[in-house]
Amino acid sequence: MMDWRKLSSYAKSKWISTVASTWIQCSSGSLYTFSIYSQTLKSTLHYDQSTLTTVSVWKDVGINAGVLCGLLYDFAARRTANGPWLIHLLGSAQCFLGYFLMWAAVAGVIAPVPVPVMCLFMYVTAQAQGYFNTSNVVTGVHNFPDYRGTIVGIMKGFLGLSGAILVQVYRTIFNNKPKAYLLMLALLPPINTLLLMWFVRIHNTREGDERKYLNMFSSMAVVVAAYLMTVIILENILRVPLIIHVLMLILLIVLLASLLCIAIQAHEETLANTSENFHDERSQLIVEQVSSESDTNKQRTLQLGGNLNLLQAAQTLNFWILFLSVACAMGSGLATINNISQIGESLGYTVRETDSLVSLWSIWNFAGRFGGGYISDHFLHTRGWARPLFMVITLMVMSIGHLIIASGLQGALYVGSVLVGICYGSQWSIMPTIASEIFGVGNMGSIYNTITIASPVGSYIFSVRVVGYIYDKEASEGNICIGTHCFMLSFLIMASATVLGSLAALGLFFRTRNFYGQVAHRRIQNIL
Repeated sequence: MMDWRKLSSYAKSKWISTVASTWIQCSSGSLYTFSIYSQTLKSTLHYDQSTLTTVSVWKDVGINAGVLCGLLYDFAARRTANGPWLIHLLGSAQCFLGYFLMWAAVAGVIAPVPVPVMCLFMYVTAQAQGYFNTSNVVTGVHNFPDYRGTIVGIMKGFLGLSGAILVQVYRTIFNNKPKAYLLMLALLPPINTLLLMWFVRIHNTREGDERKYLNMFSSMAVVVAAYLMTVIILENILRVPLIIHVLMLILLIVLLASLLCIAIQAHEETLANTSENFHDERSQLIVEQVSSESDTNKQRTLQLGGNLNLLQAAQTLNFWILFLSVACAMGSGLATINNISQIGESLGYTVRETDSLVSLWSIWNFAGRFGGGYISDHFLHTRGWARPLFMVITLMVMSIGHLIIASGLQGALYVGSVLVGICYGSQWSIMPTIASEIFGVGNMGSIYNTITIASPVGSYIFSVRVVGYIYDKEASEGNICIGTHCFMLSFLIMASATVLGSLAALGLFFRTRNFYGQVAHRRIQNIL
């Protein structure tokens, strides 16, 4: 006979919540696949390249202008542990509406729409990813306050992989049918989210050996990334038949489903520990309540000024230092990936080589997102290293990557893109974690989403005002530039900007070094 009480305990476990958030992240990165349907938008709606670029800009604006979804999340989370479902619901509605209307326009279901209206469709669609991401990342931080970097790295890492995951679905089911793919994007992410959002909850508990099982989640993320990288390389080298595509997709689904096994094992350990201590349940409950209250007080007193709201955080120097560092890192990173095809063309790379670089970018992006959170957590717990130090290091390495690309040497684009991609991705896990630690988790949704506005700001400055302007000045007839001079000055400027961002992060490191010493000491005590 089925034990409904036991099933209910599984459904309310923070580990099941983590799996549900991870699976939602796996279908949330549709914006990373814009290139699949961009040519269809261009040909069907008779756009020129400039118009298509304008539409894509609204994609970047929508995903990074998430202050509203942050405020809504903070409002809902303060009132109920089930608050994240509301944010997921709103995201699902926007995802369906945006993609469905885009599909209807290119499929001829509705009359061709003006460019501003298509920009609005793209903006609404991009906002949906912000809603999904905010709900999953911030809930993870609430659930694992002692391992914020690791859980943010896991969530951000799977979001980075989601583009490659959706591409595998496309190549298996809708290959060379971009219109059908647009309709799939209107249905798959919303349906997946609506099925899973009820399990994403805020838990103020500790369940078993959290480090052990988060490490298992991390290991599986690395396995999925390695598998996808292998698949991408094989698809670019060999002509893969449909049956092999199907088998590869099934294996990918099995790998993602194995996360549930980890969650069940983690919860089983929690239940076993609870059963062993049942004879002293009352006294243990009292101890846990006192410990929980103590931990909550510690978390509050450890914040620089407590749990600040958005307005209070924006009045601090730390907020703007973080904003500047993010603008330099993410802006120059986006400028690199947005122009990587033109960079490859100017340096004599083949179309196939540049396509491979674009595909592999998602893997480097994942490595940075996952590694930035996990490694910074490890050294904070074991050595007491302040987390902003890792922002200093990654920005300096990113500067080296820009310099390597600027050199124009043979193979430099491969090496440089790996360094820039990893360091760019790391900012997406390091920055939210720092924000939650120095400003508190109470209003993390709104604060984190406001700081991410630095990304499109930096992207506009470096992509349009630096790379675009200098390329046009260097271009010959036909607006095409060939040679190392096309992008050399641009990447020297971006290398200098990332050095500036690194120096700003170094200032944040010195301002928060004593604070992080207290954080490390308290967390080690809590874990022991």
